[in-house]
Amino acid sequence: MDPLVEKQEEMVQAAILYPLECYLFGEDPDVFLEKLQQSGTSQLCGKVFKGGETTYSCRDCAVDPTCVLCIDCFQNSIHKNHRYKMHSSTGGGFCDCGDTEAWKAGPVCTKHAPGASSSPKENSECQLNEEIMEHSRRVFPSVIKYIVDMLIWEEENELPVELTISREKADSYYCVLFNDEHHSYDHVIYSLQRALGCELGEAQLHTTAIDKEGRRAVKAGHYAACQEAKEEIKRHSENVSQRPLHVEVLHADVMAHQKFALRLGSWLNKLMSYSSDFRQIFCQICLKEEAGSEKPCFISKLMLWDARLHKGARKVLHELIFSSFFMEMEYKKLFAVEFVKYYKALQKEYISDDHDRVLSVTALSVQMFTVPTLARHLIEEQNVITTITETLLEVLPEYLDKNDKFNFQGYSQDKLNRVYAVIYDLRYVLVSKPTVWTDRLRERFLEGFVSFLRILTCMQGMEEIKRQIGQHIEVDPDWDAAIAIQMQLKNILLMFQEWCACDEELLLRSYRECHKAVMRCSSNGRSREKTVFHLCGHTLESKPYRVSADPVSIHLPLSRTLAGLHVRLSKTGAISRLHEFVSPEEFQVELLVEYPLRCLVLVAQVAAEMWRRNGLSLISQVFYYQDVKCREEMYDKDIIMLQIGASLMDPNQFLLLILQRYELADAFKKIKPTKDQDLIKQYNVLIEEMLQILIYVVGERYVPGISNVTKEDVIMREIIHLLCIEPMAHSAITKSLPENENNETGLENVIDKVATFKKPGVSGHGVYELKDECLKEFNMFFYHYTKTQHSKAEHTQKKRRKQENRDEALPPPPPPDFSPAFSNVVRILNCDVMMHILRTLLQRAVELETHLWTEAMVQMVLHLLSLGLLEEKQQLQKCPEEEVTFDFYHKATRMGSSALNAVNVLMLVEKLKRVPQLEAQKDTVNWILQMFDMVKRLREKSSLATVGAASGSEAAKGDETQSTQDKEKAERKRKAEAARLHRQKIMAQMSALQRNFIETHKLLYENTLESQGKGDAIMEEESISSAIDYSRIALGPKRGPSVIEKEILTCILCQEEQEVKLESAAMVLSACVQKSTALTQNRSRILELSGDTLDPLFMHPDLPCGTHTGSCGHVMHAACWQKYFEAMQLNFRQRLHVEQIFDLENGEYLCPLCKSLCNTVIPIVPLQAQKINSEDAEAVAQILSLARWLEIVTARISGYSVKNAKGEKQNLPPFTNKGTGNSALEFHSILSFGVQSSAKYSSSLKEMLILFATTIYRVGLKVAPNEADSRIPMMTWSTCAFTIQCIENLLETEGKPLFGSLQNRQHSGLKALVQFAAAQRTTSPQVLIQKHLIRLLGVLLPNFKREDTPSLLEVDMFHILVGAVLSFPSLYWEDAVDLQPSSVSSAYNHLYLFHLTTLAHIMQIVISSATESPTAHSSDNGEEAQSAQSFCREVCQYTSGCFSQDIPGWLVWDCVKKGIMPYLRCAALFFHYLLGVSPPEELLQVSEEGQFKALCSYLSLPTNLFLLFHEYRDTVNPLLQRWCADPVVLSCLKGKSIAIRYPRKRNHLIELPEDYSCLLNQASQFRCPRSSDDEQKHPVLCLFCGAMLCSQNTCCQELVNGEELGACTSHALQCGAGVCMFLKIRECKVVLIEGKTRGCLYPAPYLDEYGETDPGLKRGNPLHLCQERYRKLHLLWQQHCIIEEIARSQETNQIIFGFNWQLL
Repeated sequence: MDPLVEKQEEMVQAAILYPLECYLFGEDPDVFLEKLQQSGTSQLCGKVFKGGETTYSCRDCAVDPTCVLCIDCFQNSIHKNHRYKMHSSTGGGFCDCGDTEAWKAGPVCTKHAPGASSSPKENSECQLNEEIMEHSRRVFPSVIKYIVDMLIWEEENELPVELTISREKADSYYCVLFNDEHHSYDHVIYSLQRALGCELGEAQLHTTAIDKEGRRAVKAGHYAACQEAKEEIKRHSENVSQRPLHVEVLHADVMAHQKFALRLGSWLNKLMSYSSDFRQIFCQICLKEEAGSEKPCFISKLMLWDARLHKGARKVLHELIFSSFFMEMEYKKLFAVEFVKYYKALQKEYISDDHDRVLSVTALSVQMFTVPTLARHLIEEQNVITTITETLLEVLPEYLDKNDKFNFQGYSQDKLNRVYAVIYDLRYVLVSKPTVWTDRLRERFLEGFVSFLRILTCMQGMEEIKRQIGQHIEVDPDWDAAIAIQMQLKNILLMFQEWCACDEELLLRSYRECHKAVMRCSSNGRSREKTVFHLCGHTLESKPYRVSADPVSIHLPLSRTLAGLHVRLSKTGAISRLHEFVSPEEFQVELLVEYPLRCLVLVAQVAAEMWRRNGLSLISQVFYYQDVKCREEMYDKDIIMLQIGASLMDPNQFLLLILQRYELADAFKKIKPTKDQDLIKQYNVLIEEMLQILIYVVGERYVPGISNVTKEDVIMREIIHLLCIEPMAHSAITKSLPENENNETGLENVIDKVATFKKPGVSGHGVYELKDECLKEFNMFFYHYTKTQHSKAEHTQKKRRKQENRDEALPPPPPPDFSPAFSNVVRILNCDVMMHILRTLLQRAVELETHLWTEAMVQMVLHLLSLGLLEEKQQLQKCPEEEVTFDFYHKATRMGSSALNAVNVLMLVEKLKRVPQLEAQKDTVNWILQMFDMVKRLREKSSLATVGAASGSEAAKGDETQSTQDKEKAERKRKAEAARLHRQKIMAQMSALQRNFIETHKLLYENTLESQGKGDAIMEEESISSAIDYSRIALGPKRGPSVIEKEILTCILCQEEQEVKLESAAMVLSACVQKSTALTQNRSRILELSGDTLDPLFMHPDLPCGTHTGSCGHVMHAACWQKYFEAMQLNFRQRLHVEQIFDLENGEYLCPLCKSLCNTVIPIVPLQAQKINSEDAEAVAQILSLARWLEIVTARISGYSVKNAKGEKQNLPPFTNKGTGNSALEFHSILSFGVQSSAKYSSSLKEMLILFATTIYRVGLKVAPNEADSRIPMMTWSTCAFTIQCIENLLETEGKPLFGSLQNRQHSGLKALVQFAAAQRTTSPQVLIQKHLIRLLGVLLPNFKREDTPSLLEVDMFHILVGAVLSFPSLYWEDAVDLQPSSVSSAYNHLYLFHLTTLAHIMQIVISSATESPTAHSSDNGEEAQSAQSFCREVCQYTSGCFSQDIPGWLVWDCVKKGIMPYLRCAALFFHYLLGVSPPEELLQVSEEGQFKALCSYLSLPTNLFLLFHEYRDTVNPLLQRWCADPVVLSCLKGKSIAIRYPRKRNHLIELPEDYSCLLNQASQFRCPRSSDDEQKHPVLCLFCGAMLCSQNTCCQELVNGEELGACTSHALQCGAGVCMFLKIRECKVVLIEGKTRGCLYPAPYLDEYGETDPGLKRGNPLHLCQERYRKLHLLWQQHCIIEEIARSQETNQIIFGFNWQLL
């Protein structure tokens, strides 16, 4: 906080507020408030939400979705175990805990339950005595009046008279800048910098304050100066955007008083929370109107002024309303009455204001309108529905055209969004239906409904369109506003219909009003003339109208509301009284049907591409018309209106009207064939569309009221049809179902009846699969299918029946019976016109007039036939034959005319079987013929009707149909058999080819027989015969032979093969080098960001940060790779504006094959075969003991030092005290145990060795490339050691064996890396390598120690081993010849170097375990324990007692055995890849005990490791002595410093809570360490270390090397060396980031009960941790694949506007 502000705050407190409180309370304020606090809290929680806070709603108990709880109340309530939903608040709502009207059950949490506070109940809330109340009645009015006066004060440089102190006014002014939503942050910063000439930092501070508070004084001074600043700011801001910023010049006194008024507001707010009495007194004063004046009361004044207040003032005001009025039910009601009184004015102010809804007083409506009792009161007393609907009409006048219809062309999106707020208020008022109706409520509601019909009248037929002919439309009209309003109104329309249906009287009266309104809109016919249309002896007179030529509109909310009310009349049975309200003459059903029918015809014509010149806007409208978001109040209601028409009109007239409107009158008369293909296609589509609508009118009965079904049945049918397409995820089903006013689809109640849930795997999501018994409900012509869904579902179902070896007929399921009001609809099926239509179409198909019919059309005709037959069958089974008037069978078997060649429908259907194009429909035709037969029998056997009905269809299947089915089955069987034989023949051919191949390539196969079944065939023996006798030992004289196979690799770029040889052109593996902290033991260590001064030779045992090299295993020629890389650079230069995913400057590219991100290549160096002659080895063994070897090495090194010191005398002390002897002889004696000349590398291979080594150096140290730097070899050894350690760690974590289980990419990458590390030495000066070697040996051999040599406990031994082994050959270098040790020499070098480092490592383990206290007792006193004991004695002696002697030997042995395991495993991997010696069998499987023995034998160690100290006793003791005397070792033993424990702990991602709401809870308590305000932040959690950070916020940005970095990016640099993994808690997304410029989103490991993730908590279902997915994230990190994942993700979702990852 600013110290100045703090000082002012203290002064206000002391000078004004403290005396005021003392007067009010009559005693010390703190004491008094403490007492009040304890005397009991209110039952209402009343917490006001900030933006981004998590709110919880209970789907089982909340009265409506706006009832929410804060985190604390939720955690302490019963709803925690219910079906809750989590959402992020937009701010401004308030917690409903304690409000009994908001919850059906569990209204109070344990914290707010009465009696929760410790004090007895009596004195709660009634602590205030009369005196205090009297005082507050005196103080409050003046405080409130002062606040109101100051907030609505308009004078900029004068104060109210009563506040003016002195005559003359000081010339002290402020230039004040106000917040608006039009200008962006950057606009304001720019304007301030230009106008005031201030620094960027200051401008940012001002802007942040303006955004938060709503206004800020940006300049203080004399009036003229401030005025000038104001003009400047306006001028500059106008340059940037169209509007200037809002700036005022205020007198300092005015500014001060206004600020103080707000401070008093906060003070009152605080008092309100303490006592109910304070709240009541405050509310009384605020609501009190001045006697005899027309002026509004205090609170209304403030509300009306709200839109003119700045942000900070609004916040204070709204909080005050929340803490006072909303906490007292009585006053909430009075406040609501005031609110509704000024509702119109307030909404108009809001609509012209430019602040967000959250900051407007109108946002409080949800708190009042959703309270059921309050809503009823407001409807009855204040007529709130009428008020809201009138407001809606009054705020939209500019969108009405001359006919008083809405037209939203050129609308303003912002304004409409504000209008939606009014629509929402209407929804809130209607959200809970009344249970008891009073006459007054009925009257008021009806008034409101009539007023709402006025809005619908303005929408009925709005935005009419006319078909474009000839020329395409020039500009697509704005269609989205009208559809958006339709969507907003959808639920309100449904709610109005539901309210009407609650009460019979009300329903009939509303119906009458709605009918009148529809008639008013319909009767404005332009002409009186009629057209006449004859067909099959029936005539229709109708208005001349053609959809394709006259204006038509898709918006008909009035007609659709009427249809909804009609269905509800039918459902409640009130339809029998309809004639009392609307006389049959007035009803005019043809007029009611007309408009919805036009709309359906429009959709058909759009499908027939007749409107394509009208552009995309119409296609979009048609899409939404049938889409789940709108269809309930658009498409579905139009179908219902046609059903109403069909039930009330003569069926032939009805069909003629439909033919007329579809403009198909000619198509069903005898027409002359036309040659115009387009026209024919158009006709065909229209006929198909019309048949489909007829199917829907007759067959779609799943609407409560049209038939006797419930809402559950309807939802079940929707789900069944969705799942008939394919199994679907829960969220996908929810999206495809319509939501009700409470945002519920009703899915959960029924889903388990129709489907079973299938859990997801490690990726993907769970799906529901349809239960088999529900498949019979499938109706191919389901009216909510889109065209693609229809064909997909048909395909799926036919395929399924085929697999079950059943026929492919998909007849409609028997529909439920129509309710009485709609029972006449079925008459359409058996009327003359329908028969004519069916017969005409079938005849065209049979006569093969190819262009006049389509298969889809025949399918629909067959479907209509099926519906007719099913209907007749159902009726016959219910009633005796003579009562059934539905004579579909009779009509279908009657001849069409008396002509000789006349045919009936049945005969035509028979003929269809012979039409070749209709092969696919054969099964359906058979089914229909069976049905004809069955109905015929039912008609004939009417006396035995009951028997017929019982025996059902089985009995009715005639013999002839049976025989046809048998034939078909036999045919199917024959085909299946033929296919099987064909498959067999092919398989036989393939295996013959395979055998032949194996014969020809015998040699290859002999080698692999041994290694088959070992995963990637990593170890390959030379031949089977020698597999038995060689030893599997990697070190020392008994070393086994290297297994070398000829490597022939194929380049992925040029596809040519090449054998890998030293002298041939280089081949390379694509690879990625990255810094990594995956193994770190100490996350708090500060990493060096720049490696300029770093010495990477020694790795700290914490492994704080290593360099990892990974490869994707793809091989290229070096030359091919260089060409590829250059081509990419060229390509990039030509496309500068495209943001690249990879950084070409730093050598990055995507692997050409698998698109992994790579930044270098590893040269493939072949393994040099080394055979050891056993006789030589034994001879050498006699002479070369460890002591002798050390002497020779020391002599060699001293010799070099002498040479290098140019004759300076600098003798290193020898190991033995025999004097120096003949130094020249000693110097060369190292060569006497065998040398050979060094390998010669081809120039391209050398070039690649240098290139790769430089990359490791550059990436690992974050420095500029420099091929001559002395640290390049160190980095090479370091990355080799670190990568091996990572792989060993990974294998251990995954529980895989050490050898044989590596993926191919890891195997080839590691092999290439180790061979490269061995070869790299040859590209550096040998003198340099020797220097490094001497420093490395200095740790093990104190003789070589220098002042910068680290202590034994400060280095990682495995890094020392790798460095020493790889640099050791440099000792063989002579000036004249390039030599390297022979096999025998190197065998001993490796053995002794390994033994020395092992001894040092054992020492490290023993020292670090010394401080451990034994946990379990084991009296196992074996040989190992004894040798451990004796070793400890020696150490104790050498450390002069610091090392305690009484640590039991078995404990030490136990620590050593466990602690040394990772080191031995790494060494085994290293020597295996370096020398190629096959490992023992035991290392190819996982076993604890066997593994230790096998490792010891492979690495030539005794299983009792302490024997090493005995074996080399004389040589090692002096070393041991020196090691023990090291000051670091001693201080560790004395407990002054802590050494790292072995084995090191394996790193895992942090533990996450199982329930996601626990994480949200943590986030809600998170306070940003750097900002004092209580604004909600974006908390993110680092999954590596568990730190909670404040992301995407300016408060936590850091300057790193002169760059602004966000909190996450700068944390990642330390925590993960630039690579990190975060969980965004409020959005439930994982973010992977790398460096400053790259990142991607990744699904969080939390799933809901349906196995789906929920990014952004959009669905809000309870989430639980999925361990498998979290493990997958863990592996992504440990396998170093995060960078790869980011690159893949960025390549697949290339964003046009890149996200600024740097500021995350």
